[in-house]
Amino acid sequence: MDKTVGIIGLGIMGGAIARNLVERGWRVVGFDTDAERCAELAQANVEIVGDVARVARSAPIIMTSLPTPAAVEDVAQKIAGSGQPPRIVAELSTLSIADKVRFEAILKKAGHIALDCPLSGTGAQAKIRDLIVYASGDGNAIAQCKDLFADFAKQSADLGRYGNGSRMKFIANHLVAIHNVAAAEAMVLAERAGLDPKMVVDMVGPGAGGSRMFQMRAPMMVEGVYEPATMKVSIWKKDMAVIAEFADEVGCATPLFTLTQPVYAKALAMGLGDQDTAAVFEVLKKTIVTAPKSTAREPD
Repeated sequence: MDKTVGIIGLGIMGGAIARNLVERGWRVVGFDTDAERCAELAQANVEIVGDVARVARSAPIIMTSLPTPAAVEDVAQKIAGSGQPPRIVAELSTLSIADKVRFEAILKKAGHIALDCPLSGTGAQAKIRDLIVYASGDGNAIAQCKDLFADFAKQSADLGRYGNGSRMKFIANHLVAIHNVAAAEAMVLAERAGLDPKMVVDMVGPGAGGSRMFQMRAPMMVEGVYEPATMKVSIWKKDMAVIAEFADEVGCATPLFTLTQPVYAKALAMGLGDQDTAAVFEVLKKTIVTAPKSTAREPD
């Protein structure tokens, strides 16, 4: 097996994946427009090249982890125009279905195989290989990527037709949005109740009321430190817009998810865009007022 892989986009997620693959014996050929990120990853033995075409030239399998639909389309065009033999290109970003389909069409026209493979997990989880790969598209190509996925994620699955990976990711992120705000609300309530916040994290997290988001982000809320961000508020707002569009397309109301959106918008307005999404705790601390005591009487 050729253990060479290309990674285009060496940000929080792509960079962590690249490091893990190098540790597992992969030759990782990487490219990013950020020279500082490239320098960091070069120190971790990632083979940095100067453009997308060189990644396509070097690796039979390429993964893309990019911040915007425009960047994803640009990379697809450059891979398509590289003149290389058929490549498997796994797109890991969170994008709309329309953006993913456009990516596939550009590559297919040039003879390449596109896979829709978004990831469940944060940058912090990526560092410890605590990711899930939602793979969809050509089954044979997904099978060829199985060992690759296993070396940077704890689980992967072939979800069938192209686009199902993104659909699964939207469901996961719908819950993340809610659980994150729910964790922040619970921590504000605990603070108002005079409980030791660290004890709340220790006792609530493992219990029936806990969640992965509570366990990951409540400690950040206790410390009031939201950097380095594992998911920036600004990027998360983009992902939430994609989920809202998806829910509208399938005709499904999402009342709880919808209620969280103003909280993230307020975090942006407060200048917390570059902070971790756990910073919604700061929003709720400022916006949740003491509720009036009930005046209802017990029945006689």
